[in-house]
Amino acid sequence: MTEDTTTPKPPPPNSSFELASKNTSLSFQRTRLSADRTLMSVIRTSLSLISFGFTIFKLAQSLVDQKILKLREGSIPHFGVALVLLGILMLAIGIIYHIQFMVGLRISRKEMINEGLIRGRNPFPGSFILATAFILLLLGIAAIISMVFGIGPFA
Repeated sequence: MTEDTTTPKPPPPNSSFELASKNTSLSFQRTRLSADRTLMSVIRTSLSLISFGFTIFKLAQSLVDQKILKLREGSIPHFGVALVLLGILMLAIGIIYHIQFMVGLRISRKEMINEGLIRGRNPFPGSFILATAFILLLLGIAAIISMVFGIGPFA
């Protein structure tokens, strides 16, 4: 997102105001990093669910191929698929929550800059963790398509 180009109000010439302004500006950075850590914990849990589900699915599939396990014709190991779906759903909800939170944080920061309460000199970059979450979501979707329909990179 781009920063607002309107001219903020000049801050009062006061050293305690400068210190408070810097602390508030840094608190936005700490909050942003905290939201990234929360998304990382969602990623870890989702990755565990997706990988366990995929592993269970492939193990059951290989046991059927070796005639050690019998399944009805055309049936798939539902527990593995359910774990992968749960991981994908959890990750999607985590991404949506993270985006909503970050948009609200950016709006609050922009309002404080426009009111002259903080200077806004520190950059407020996009989240590398969010990009990683999107990539994992795409891999999870590819895995579930491969599992259910037998097509794709993991078939």
